[in-house]
Amino acid sequence: MDAKVTWEKDLQFTGVFNSGFEVRMDSHPSPQTGASPVEMVAMALAGCTAMDVISILGKQKQQVTAFDVKVHAERSTDYPKVITSAVLEYVVVGHDIEEAALRTAIDRSIQKYCPVHAMLKKAFPIDTRYSIFEAGADGTPTLVKEGVYAE
Repeated sequence: MDAKVTWEKDLQFTGVFNSGFEVRMDSHPSPQTGASPVEMVAMALAGCTAMDVISILGKQKQQVTAFDVKVHAERSTDYPKVITSAVLEYVVVGHDIEEAALRTAIDRSIQKYCPVHAMLKKAFPIDTRYSIFEAGADGTPTLVKEGVYAE
């Protein structure tokens, strides 16, 4: 894996991966100028495990209609303002989603497949929660179960 970061102006950069995909970065993030590098770390954590979990849920024949992984990261107030802890929340909407299936998918992601989680859990604690919603006929989801995943 290779990447290059090119200075545009001020503290704005464009990163290009060897895949050709570009990402804009800025030390003062905004929708117009890009994400901060630390924001990208948090998003990488959520994105990595999200891909695993949705794939595993599909293989388990779970009827997922919507899926999000939210991440909340705390940072130190002193430089270099590293991430000191994070909370991942898996939010699954669907029909008859089995809690055991979701817990298995989260476990496989965290314990086996997600390299970002494996790296970052060595640097700071990552708490994991989940919410399961039943998709209503009118489009309104109803909370069925909330839980905490513990390794």
